[in-house]
Amino acid sequence: MKEISIADLNSLIKRIEVLEAEAEIRRIQAHYMFLCDTPLPKPGLKSDAERIDCIMDLYTEDAIWEGVGSYYDNQFGRLEGAVAIRHHFEKFWGEKQDPELLFNVHYLTSEQIHVNGDIAEGQWIHCQPWIFSDGKSLLRSSRLNNAFRKEPDGRWKITRTRTENVFVAPLKKGWAESFPDKSVLME
Repeated sequence: MKEISIADLNSLIKRIEVLEAEAEIRRIQAHYMFLCDTPLPKPGLKSDAERIDCIMDLYTEDAIWEGVGSYYDNQFGRLEGAVAIRHHFEKFWGEKQDPELLFNVHYLTSEQIHVNGDIAEGQWIHCQPWIFSDGKSLLRSSRLNNAFRKEPDGRWKITRTRTENVFVAPLKKGWAESFPDKSVLME
């Protein structure tokens, strides 16, 4: 039987650490999108304030959240720091919207995650249908180029959310025959 060298063992440990980091980053990104769905599907959360707390727990204190490109520059802009990011989400969920958002869900695809020690970047394309209380619906797609950092406590967190519009397309009224008004996961 071949003896495993220290160099081989260290190489294996590094490869496992990269795989674990990729898996954690994948979970963080999917959890963020899950928390942004409407109706709120996370079990145990009773309010949008709790939703925002869960979202903010995914971010570092020095994080950046930005919409880039000609379409998103004016719509989202650039937010620096956890306080500014929280305020963005409080405006989205804390204020009554007219028309009210009844349904949206995020689909992630085309994933690429690149880990370099305790920092990483991930790219995804996401698509999300929206249904509003006035009967209008749209399909939105964006490219995500997000950054992550492993914090001193060992948790990976988001340091940058960067989203760029790919397209926004109106959907015909009634395109969805049914959609939930609340998630059964909440029960």
